[in-house]
Amino acid sequence: MAGNGSYDWADQWDYSDSKDVVTENTKKSGGGNTTTKYKQKVGEGLGKTKAVASNGVKKVKQGTSLGFQWIKDKYNKTAHKK
Repeated sequence: MAGNGSYDWADQWDYSDSKDVVTENTKKSGGGNTTTKYKQKVGEGLGKTKAVASNGVKKVKQGTSLGFQWIKDKYNKTAHKK
């Protein structure tokens, strides 16, 4: 099979026509403008989401720190009353 040069061993199991693959790729690339526009919008959305998430994490860390400080203060008040 490989001796005739028309296809090799792996190609005998590939039932797709290589011409079909090329036309599918060209069809997909034809709408590149909309794809680019959506990628840009998604990228902007991810940037905003990242900023909001970062701000939220900072608030959680600050709140947790204040909570632990409050617990330490309450413990110290009750521990030193003796």
